[in-house]
Amino acid sequence: MSNNELTKISIFDGARVRKILFNNEWYFSVVDICAALVESSNSGAYWRKLKQRLIAEGSQVVTFCHALKLKASDGKKYATDCANTEGVFRIIQSIPSAKAEPFKQWLAKIGKERIDEIENPELGIERVKSLYEKKGYPKDWIEKRLKGMAVRQKLTDEWEHRGANKSIDYAILTNDIMQGAFELKVEEHKKLKGLENQNLRDHMTDLELIITMLGEATTTQISQQRDSQGIFKLRRDAKDGGAVAGRTRKDIEVQIGTKVISEDNFLTNKKSVSKKIDNSIKE
Repeated sequence: MSNNELTKISIFDGARVRKILFNNEWYFSVVDICAALVESSNSGAYWRKLKQRLIAEGSQVVTFCHALKLKASDGKKYATDCANTEGVFRIIQSIPSAKAEPFKQWLAKIGKERIDEIENPELGIERVKSLYEKKGYPKDWIEKRLKGMAVRQKLTDEWEHRGANKSIDYAILTNDIMQGAFELKVEEHKKLKGLENQNLRDHMTDLELIITMLGEATTTQISQQRDSQGIFKLRRDAKDGGAVAGRTRKDIEVQIGTKVISEDNFLTNKKSVSKKIDNSIKE
């Protein structure tokens, strides 16, 4: 099944907003969003006028909209302007509507929080912790996840310092570690858990997080000890670090009598999670 066939409906304050997975990212029907936020008998005409105004203002958001085929009320699929989450928020900012105002206030609040976090990074850690708590994650899992973020950041800083300067480099190196640790590439691990574009680490069990941290922390130490430079040597380090974690995983499995790699994920309480996030936007 292609990405364009993975079409779903999203609830937007009681209105139906069509969305589609495109290039591993959700894109939303702009016409549907306009219909949900403005009192207009013709949301399509409203969007066409708004689009013209945005272009005249020099906004780039229209450029990044994609005409994707979505199913209409007659059951047929038509090319429809769609925007990703960032684009949708930019469009909402340009809609003069009482229904759009809570979103604008929320965006302003988020902007202030990010500026505050630049001045005091500890606020960012507390924000991430609070978000995980709202999503229903256990506190002990959250502590491991935050520790894992710190380990990951140290590793990527090391990679950048030693010659990995492209996102594809990080992806390759990460896969080397994960394959050594779990005998699965990142996408294979996500598929096992039934994930689409969600963050794999947000759906790892405690032991999976610990094994991942071990692989990444070991890789950092190996690269430092060897003073490795360049992607070729960094890949060697990543494979060796992943292998250390893989051997530890196998030892654990022998002791506990079951596999560390799990199909479990944290998607089960999706409705309650969405409700909590919606409430945080309205507050």
